[in-house]
Amino acid sequence: MRTYTRQQLALRNGQDRPEIWVAFEGYIYDVSNSRLWKNGKHYEHWAGQDLTAELQDAPHTANVFDKFEPIGQLEDR
Repeated sequence: MRTYTRQQLALRNGQDRPEIWVAFEGYIYDVSNSRLWKNGKHYEHWAGQDLTAELQDAPHTANVFDKFEPIGQLEDR
């Protein structure tokens, strides 16, 4: 599985490039086809970033990521 930096993830925000990616618990998910992530925004959350810490405030569990295959890993740096 390919590893991406936070800077590479940030470019996949639905604004700078057509891809809409988010990271969760070290994995990167392509949510481009999700109707809930149009234009790189999902309620008050923006794509192109690690959403691990933000899940505790979400009205859903981590199971939401089961719908998506991880496309990469987030670099630790």
